[in-house]
Amino acid sequence: MLFNSFEFLLFFPIVTLIYFLLPHKFRWFHLLIASCVFYMAFIPVYILILFLTIIVDYIAGIMIENAEGRRRKLFLAMSIVANVGILGFFKYYNFFIDNVNHVFLWTHISANIPFLKIILPIGLSFHTFQAMSYTIEVYRGNQRSERHFGIYALYVMFYPQLVAGPIERPQNMLHQFHEKHEFEYDEVVAGLRMMLWGVFKKAVIADRLAVFTDPVFNNPYAYSATVMVIATVFFAFQIFCDFSGYSNIALGAARVMGFKLMVNFNWPYSAKSISEFWRRWHISLSTWFSDYIYNPISVSLRDYGLLAVVVASVITFFISGIWHGAAWHYIVWGGLHGVAIAYEVVTRKTRKKFFKKIPVWAGNIIGLTCTFSYVCFSYIFFRANNLKDAFYIVRKIPTAFSECAVMLKGHLPLLHMPLSSARVILCVLAIGILELVHIIQNKRSLNIVLQNQPWYLRWGIYYLFVFMILYMGVFQNRQFIYFQF
Repeated sequence: MLFNSFEFLLFFPIVTLIYFLLPHKFRWFHLLIASCVFYMAFIPVYILILFLTIIVDYIAGIMIENAEGRRRKLFLAMSIVANVGILGFFKYYNFFIDNVNHVFLWTHISANIPFLKIILPIGLSFHTFQAMSYTIEVYRGNQRSERHFGIYALYVMFYPQLVAGPIERPQNMLHQFHEKHEFEYDEVVAGLRMMLWGVFKKAVIADRLAVFTDPVFNNPYAYSATVMVIATVFFAFQIFCDFSGYSNIALGAARVMGFKLMVNFNWPYSAKSISEFWRRWHISLSTWFSDYIYNPISVSLRDYGLLAVVVASVITFFISGIWHGAAWHYIVWGGLHGVAIAYEVVTRKTRKKFFKKIPVWAGNIIGLTCTFSYVCFSYIFFRANNLKDAFYIVRKIPTAFSECAVMLKGHLPLLHMPLSSARVILCVLAIGILELVHIIQNKRSLNIVLQNQPWYLRWGIYYLFVFMILYMGVFQNRQFIYFQF
């Protein structure tokens, strides 16, 4: 079930109303059933895969807690192998076979391993990582095993964050399902505001920008370099509004019922370095990689000093690229960020000396510009359909400067755009609204700003956003980008 669908418009208020009407002892069961209905709206039979991993990890958690010595590590390994095995089969089997077949072709070996008709279960990467965090935290002694099977199942399946995060930790979520949440007007209003803002970002900004970016990236050979540059910048805002819009709706829906999910985005495009970007972008995933991959690798290699950090960074982002998609262009995207992080680590002292010699405002502009430009460059590999298209765009983009010079002399007709000029201007205005909210949010909490306004002004703003969603939004049952991961 999509957050931006008519079905969810009915599902959410009904589920929430029943939740508050039920006695506390029945609420977990109600939310579990609702989450099953939510997930089964996609491909019903795939809920069996989810149940299988839930049973395995529930048992593993108890066995890890009760075991001692090597047996604890054995039970943890069994849980991780089961989770990674299921994820690997559904997400990477055909990718692996495709590459093996190419190797056979290059070596002139007459073998052609058949592909399987596998559809990746929605959100498999997300709830796999969330399940793994539970068993790892139990193993580390940071979390007691959950003995209530229904509560543990709800921890994995809680519908607001089931298919695209945030990837929660058991320390934050499990206890909340045991606690009684009363109806609190201020929390309900704050949650609905977050949901409204999330829908606006998805329908008005992300999906409107997608109408421009999709044709360009799906057929880059039909467009000029200048249009490719515009599409790349637009995609940066598209993916941010698409994914953070989902997170806003998820956090808002949970908050209405009294649950507090992890904040997943903190205005990442205000980052002045790639390291800072990843502290602000998809925070639940970046901290997951940091806690369970980067830190263990860097600690195990600590005797090698700076090299340990470089190796840990490259390996972590290589895995991050694979996590995002079973294709080489995702791996290259991850590698680009791994190399950038490694570069920042190696040149930290040199850069620090340089920035001390220039005004703070100049350093901020350089940091912002370089970081955003590099992130946009990496998005070419993230969004392109394959490496061939990505490298074509990379080779073509430098000619945008000469195209612009010719256009300024009036020797080039209007650019061939996938949208009319008026619609392009509308896209720019939508991004402008996003940045205006960003400026306000940087100075003061938007919730506090709205709460301090007269009721008629608050409701006027709400109606304005509803109006913009209805009349400026793109409604074509568009799936959220991160659902494919």
